Amino acid sequence: MHTVNVNGQCEPLDTDMKVGDLLARMALRDRRIAVERNGEIVPRSAFDQVLLHDGDRIEIVIAVGGG
Repeated sequence: MHTVNVNGQCEPLDTDMKVGDLLARMALRDRRIAVERNGEIVPRSAFDQVLLHDGDRIEIVIAVGGG
């Protein structure tokens, strides 16, 4: 089984899965977030183009408002 490491946790990887697909599966698609793949920022405009590969390291940071 192929997996990606998301914030330190292994997640199963579907064939031809993109960053946007992963975010939708995690119910994060509409949240204010930043995504890094293997140490490089993935622009929001590229979420639906960037393919995930077995062993990728994904970091997702959720913006939290407040004061």
